[in-house]
Amino acid sequence: MKRVPVITAPEAAQKVRSGQTLLVGGFGMTGNPVHLVHALADTDVRDLTYVANNVGEAGLSGGRLLRNGQLSKAIGSFFTSNREAVAAAQDGRLDVQLIPQGSLAEALRAGGAGIGGFYTPTAAGTVIAADADVRTLNGQEMIFVPALRGDVAFIRAWRADEAGNLQYRLTEQNFNRAMATAADLVIAEVEEIVPVGTIAPEQVHTPGLYVDYLVQAHLTEQDLGSSASVQGSAKKVDEGRLHMARRALAELRPGHVVNLGIGIPTLVADLITPEHGVNLHTENGMLGVGPAPEQGGALEYPVNAGKIPVTALPGASYFDSADSFGMIRGGHVDVAVMGGLQVDVHANLANWAVPGKPLLGVGGAMDLASGARRLIVLMTHTDPDGTPKLVPDCTLPLTTRGQVDMVITDKAVFEFQAGQLTLTELMPGVTLDEVRATTPAPFREALLAVTL
Repeated sequence: MKRVPVITAPEAAQKVRSGQTLLVGGFGMTGNPVHLVHALADTDVRDLTYVANNVGEAGLSGGRLLRNGQLSKAIGSFFTSNREAVAAAQDGRLDVQLIPQGSLAEALRAGGAGIGGFYTPTAAGTVIAADADVRTLNGQEMIFVPALRGDVAFIRAWRADEAGNLQYRLTEQNFNRAMATAADLVIAEVEEIVPVGTIAPEQVHTPGLYVDYLVQAHLTEQDLGSSASVQGSAKKVDEGRLHMARRALAELRPGHVVNLGIGIPTLVADLITPEHGVNLHTENGMLGVGPAPEQGGALEYPVNAGKIPVTALPGASYFDSADSFGMIRGGHVDVAVMGGLQVDVHANLANWAVPGKPLLGVGGAMDLASGARRLIVLMTHTDPDGTPKLVPDCTLPLTTRGQVDMVITDKAVFEFQAGQLTLTELMPGVTLDEVRATTPAPFREALLAVTL
């Protein structure tokens, strides 16, 4: 059996050439090969195409390469969390190619498997589709996504043996597993290196045949950025939002697999008890999400899609991002609860971009909105300036077309019944006249209750 060479981070950085395409694992700063990327930031390598979910936080990991001017292009799904990335895209210093998170993971898996690409319903009919090849397959409109490969992959695993077999920790598989298969040269940063045979064969997540070099590097809280501690994840809570979360919880049934989006939907997780029997899914690679711990961070706990440390309930499981989005696209997620910017009478949802700001942060929203069996949108009834969010036609870039089943606002509950937007409930203290006055979208009235 071969022995994979062990080198230092600076030696690894010397193997990257200017103009190459670099794949970088991680979700936020979790499972991110931060030591390898920082070593690359100390070189004069330039004009890199950086492929990752995002470029990391400002000054950390890919964020350091960006600050140094070493990146010419970034391919990923969510760049808005780094203000420096937004500024670089706006002033033309960084060419950004936005791709939905699930499509990114699958494109990497296809690249590693020698497949030229695939058709997916995700992003069909949206600006993300651009000039992609569009076909109708089995009655559903789908767009073609080409495979992605890199010259070099920097990945992070928790443990490696001397043969290069890798084992990941908690939610740190994310994009690392697919990227390990999709580059000509793969360098794995690991916490520890153990003798061959120490990792049981059934615990090997990435076989050593994919790995060319190992770099041992110790992960610290400083490397994790905002995920270092649960204390940095305070939620905005008020009675109106809690009413919305409680009403959404009432739609969930024992045995449901449920994905909760960022924003108001995250409040639903705090209300779920074991008695509800709901199985929470997070798209970065976990099923069986429990409540946030009272203290601690990503060194001790998995993280959810909001990059917030969470606990794992009995029976939980971990997997990579490609498998996670396969669950979503395959219809194995019963309910997605998402935030919204606009919903219209055609059951279209817009929730990822606003006018005047660059289109840099779609994340996994498009995959979830089109893949879950049922889509519930939680949003305030109007913007802070009073602009309505339930509209005749969405004017913001679409997330998905015709998929919304229910809308819960701080004023009312609407359902799409027989294809028609229908008012079914009022929130406590809200009158029908108030709803009528703040809802330009035409709707049918079939009031059944006042939400408690």
